[in-house]
Amino acid sequence: MENILEIKNLCKKYDNFELKNISFTLPKGMIMGFIGENGAGKTTTIKAILDIIKSYRGEIKIFGLDNRKDERKIKEDIGIVLDDMFFPEILTPNDINNTMKGIYKNWDTKMFYDYLKEFSLLPNKQIKTFSKGMRKKLEIITALSHHPKLLILDEPTSGLDPVARAEIIKIFQNFIEKDDCSILLSSHITTDLEHIADYITFINNGEIVLSKTTNELLVKYGIVKCTEKEFKGIDKKDYIKYKKTKYEYEVLVPNKKEFRTKYNISIIDKITLDDLMVLMIKGEK
Repeated sequence: MENILEIKNLCKKYDNFELKNISFTLPKGMIMGFIGENGAGKTTTIKAILDIIKSYRGEIKIFGLDNRKDERKIKEDIGIVLDDMFFPEILTPNDINNTMKGIYKNWDTKMFYDYLKEFSLLPNKQIKTFSKGMRKKLEIITALSHHPKLLILDEPTSGLDPVARAEIIKIFQNFIEKDDCSILLSSHITTDLEHIADYITFINNGEIVLSKTTNELLVKYGIVKCTEKEFKGIDKKDYIKYKKTKYEYEVLVPNKKEFRTKYNISIIDKITLDDLMVLMIKGEK
């Protein structure tokens, strides 16, 4: 399968934080959910991909091209929404259209105005009159309206109500269904990712903890709930992390079926991405 994004051994060091050998790939035509706590390194990684931050080590290829050497060739085909991105408040959507059609050769004015109508955003109103959610919708609309092949999104549904989030997610799904486009989507709203992401990449404290298909995580992984006596009988190689609660042990296992065959423990719950994050970050080995 062709990869639209490849990251190999990305390293970036700050005074109090470090990205350590970040490596993962995003196949063409897929959505990857990028998850982790605040400060885990998601935004730093995204800004390195976009060559916004400099002086990092490692290799980043987009569409098979070096993101630093071939920046001009690449940027036309990337749509971007960053968490700290903003348009000047005095502008209107009309102003944004006039600006963007002079920047992107593939800018689609009709698509832009169709999206404005769909999301009830008035083209002649200044952005300062928009709510946070309306501004986020405008950013997403702008990112989509030059027909990118790759969307890179940092908290794109932040500040949106459930109805608006559902509308945006539907747009993302339609986006990847045509022309084998791909999305790298960083989000704290993991329930959204469970429904739309093909892959999940989990970063913690500047390191990639795992990068797997969503199906493997949600179908194969599980949480075993057992007594202390039962827990002591589990081989360490058969679980990833565990957490002791007041009444029982919660144990993260990578294969529910194999675990159930080997151990006589009946309670194995399905896992959510929130469960996964909590156990991977707070659990013990």
